[in-house]
Amino acid sequence: MTLPPGIQLIPRLEFQAAVREHKAERHARGFSSWAQFIAMLFCQLGHAQSLREITGGLAASEGKLRHLGVERAPKRTTLSYANGHRPWQLFESVFYHLLERCQAEAQGQKRKFRFRHKLLSLDSTVIPLCLSAFDWAQYKRAKGAVKLHLVLDHDGYLPSYAVLTEGKTADITAARQMSFAAGTMLVFDRGYADYDWWLSLTRQKVHFVTRLKDSAEYGVMEQRKVPEGSNIIRDEVIVLCAQQDLGPQALLRRIEVWVEEKQQTMVFLTNHLKLAAATMAAIYQERWAIELFFESWTWCTPLDVM
Repeated sequence: MTLPPGIQLIPRLEFQAAVREHKAERHARGFSSWAQFIAMLFCQLGHAQSLREITGGLAASEGKLRHLGVERAPKRTTLSYANGHRPWQLFESVFYHLLERCQAEAQGQKRKFRFRHKLLSLDSTVIPLCLSAFDWAQYKRAKGAVKLHLVLDHDGYLPSYAVLTEGKTADITAARQMSFAAGTMLVFDRGYADYDWWLSLTRQKVHFVTRLKDSAEYGVMEQRKVPEGSNIIRDEVIVLCAQQDLGPQALLRRIEVWVEEKQQTMVFLTNHLKLAAATMAAIYQERWAIELFFESWTWCTPLDVM
């Protein structure tokens, strides 16, 4: 396989500074941390299932490896020892340096929406693990897994927060532990349906856009005029029956939209009462970015690499 052309985003001098900081090569014996890094990139992008696949694949690409500063493919035992004994803090430092560089580049990009709110998507994905190797990650009878709960910043489409939990952890359980700055626009799907959490977001001055479940019971407080010829069917200010005694802080907005691509009606819910209904629909459509982010990842969970 071809190793990533974006490797130049991680300057070699910067990497070596991190190696010295964490004393990662104190017992290197000729196998550099850079060579280990390249080997594990190969593992991740090639979805290798064992150390044997990694070292075999690298051995078949030694000509290309030299362009990346690696003289020869490592032996399986050498890579195994490095993975087991090198400080993981080295790669944590490399990650944060890379993230800072990407965030700086993202700041110069043109924003899709004109509003000033920071737009964040919240979602989760399940990462399968081998149960025999990770017996603590019980997910189903014969399967292991952890769940990644991720907050994606739409300025540059970079992750701003992530937490790993047991695979069975409900999305809303993790969400309740998160905090967001006032003025944030948060978008999430129906898996985060929790009226008390929604109210908590409103009280923190955090805006949200989500889907309303068909079974939700509510009363209509105001019918708003919708633009003629638009795909907006209804724009209503509502209050959920379970929160009807809480006053103005419980007011929400129900927006019914005809989605031409899907040939169906979708109902969105938000606590933002001012932005145009079409903008709210577009914000929820933008949530697809986090699904694409998950799909772009190639998970590597081999038995003897970890």
